[in-house]
Formats: sequence, structure tokens, C-alpha cells
Amino acid sequence: MNGKSGWQRSANNTNTSIEPVPVAITTSIPARGAASNPANRFEQIHLERDADWNPEEEPLPTTQFLRDHSRTILNRNDSPDIGFEFSLNPYRGCEHGCIYCYARPTHEYLGFSAGLDFETRIMVKMEAPQLLREALSSPKWQPQTIAMSGVTDCYQPVERRLKLTRGCLEVLAEFRNPIGIVTKNQLITRDLDLLSELARHNAVVVFVSLTTLDADLRKVMEPRTSPPSARLATIRKLAEAGVPVGVMVAPVIPGLTDHEIPNILAAAVEVGARFAGHVVLRLPYAVAPLFEQWLATHFPDKKEKFLNRLRSMRGGKLYNAQFGKRMTGEGIFAEQIEQMFNVACRRAGIAANHLQLSTAAFRRPGGRQLGLF
Repeated sequence: MNGKSGWQRSANNTNTSIEPVPVAITTSIPARGAASNPANRFEQIHLERDADWNPEEEPLPTTQFLRDHSRTILNRNDSPDIGFEFSLNPYRGCEHGCIYCYARPTHEYLGFSAGLDFETRIMVKMEAPQLLREALSSPKWQPQTIAMSGVTDCYQPVERRLKLTRGCLEVLAEFRNPIGIVTKNQLITRDLDLLSELARHNAVVVFVSLTTLDADLRKVMEPRTSPPSARLATIRKLAEAGVPVGVMVAPVIPGLTDHEIPNILAAAVEVGARFAGHVVLRLPYAVAPLFEQWLATHFPDKKEKFLNRLRSMRGGKLYNAQFGKRMTGEGIFAEQIEQMFNVACRRAGIAANHLQLSTAAFRRPGGRQLGLF
């Protein structure tokens, strides 16, 4: 397709796997993280941007919301370096448009691109609350902590209108099943009533993801997320409401944001954060060329420095998917980040803070209370 869409269809007629489209675009699209749609590694046909398309003159890519007809809502995880077994995601794809998002390649399983498609083609699970109720009502369900936003942010902008995350929280509060949430969006404060109710039963913890305190960097790196000041205000409101809240410094981008770790932790603890975690930048599959493209646009003079720093932590590559190393990296720079984080936690007084959520209050409404112990 040509014209105002700015995209044309291209086909690969070979039987070999598609390689990522070479990075040559050095322009950005306002309010979007990605500037292109790299080839889907599973598809023979992909879209390429017209060479004469000017995103500042033509209409921007609009967001489409597509119904996801999944018949189950809880995803089971068996990765040994993840601290939960079940996750819940009302949405697939994310409007936030964070350029570094490790979840981008999951969109390729749907036939989309990990680039602009990931942030403009959002799959919506309209029946998420009903499916969750069915799952928790089943006698096969063993009460345990569910992670929300394990893939994409459950409080992305469309949640303000659809309220699917709130619907799921209503079910979780009714069953008193523990939940852990990670978000970049201040919208979570809308649901303080439900979060406070879960907190009464030691059944909730929230981590507010805070990558940088630099508002200008946030605008181009995480274009549709809440500003840093709003995220700090979110931590304060959650803490004041009695909801256990921590800060997730993720991803830590070597050479770009790692120096901010002490200031991020200090600022978060000052407003009420009780816990902290961090993850080093991950660039699986198409995320690597997208991130390279983004660096070429916004930090052309420092691009190679950032990439070389990352390669030094990933065995000479931009990404190493090995369990136990994919979250932290290895080598001297990885050790420095780990030490900086640990020292900053000690100085902030939260180094030894841990929260163990409880299933003791779990119940199935209308049925008998489970004996858990």
C-alpha cells in the first residue's frame, strides 16, 4: 500500500528465514518509539516505509484495537529465572511505545511486526475478567501469586476507557488471590480502592517502573508513558493508601541510564518505595535493530559507545538469552551495575526489604473456604 499510509508491501520469495530489515532510517515519528516495521521473522511478506514519506507532513500511524478471542487468561511460565509461575495480560502490544521493550517480538507470533505494529495494533482481551473468574473458580486452581504486566503494561492508555485491568482486580479482590503488578502509568492510582482492599490481606505488591529521571529522555524513549514526576507521585499515593510499593529500575541501559540508579532509588524511597529491583537492557530478535535505529536518530555520536558497552556485557553480542544472565549480563560493567544498585539500596535503607504475599485469605465466593495449611 502506498500514499498517505507511508508503507508499501514487500515479499521475500526465498524459502529461507527473513533477516531484519537493514537499519537506514534516521528519522523519528512523534509520540512513537519505533520508526519502522522490521520484517516479521515468521512471515514471507512485510511492510517497508516509502522512501519519500515524511512523517511530519503525513498522518501519523493510528492505533487500532483488535479483539483477542483467547479462551484462557492465565499464562504459565517455567523460566527458572522468573519469580512467578502464572501471569495475566489483558492486552497484547502496548501503546506506551518504549523502544527497548523486550516484549516486542511477541507480536510476531500474531503476524505483526515488532516495530510500529507493536504499539499501534493492540490486541484486547475483552473477556479477561470473566475468564479470570472461571480460572480462579476451578477446583484445579491452587492459590498463588499472579503477575500482572509480565509482558505488556496492564495500565497502558486504553485501560482508562476499557477498564479490563480494573475488572480483573475486582475479581482478584473478591477471591483475595495475591497479585503483583508492574506499571509505568499513573493510571494505577484510579484503582486504589481495590488495591487497598487486597493490601488488607497481604495480597498485593506494586512496582512502579522508573527508567530515568530525565523528562526529555523519557519523551523519546518511552513516549506515551507517565513522566518521571508522575511516577514518583504514583509511588507516594500508593504508599499513603497502604499499598506495598517498590521501584523497578528497568531496564538499566549501560552508558545511558546506569549512572541514574542512585538518584532513582533515593527519589523513590523518599516518596514511599519499600522495595527495589533492576534488570539490564534486553534486546531479543527485532528489538536490537530497532534500538540501533533509535540510537542513530537520538544519540548518533554515542551510538557505538552504548552498543559496545552492551556487547561487553553480552559475550560480544547485543543479547544473550541464557537463563541467569539475560537479566543481568556478565563482565566488569555488569558487576559495576550490580554493585551500584546494592550500595544505593543500602544507603536508601531498603537493601534487606522483602515482601512475601499470602494466600491465607483466598476464598471462592459461594463455596467453602479452602484449608491451605
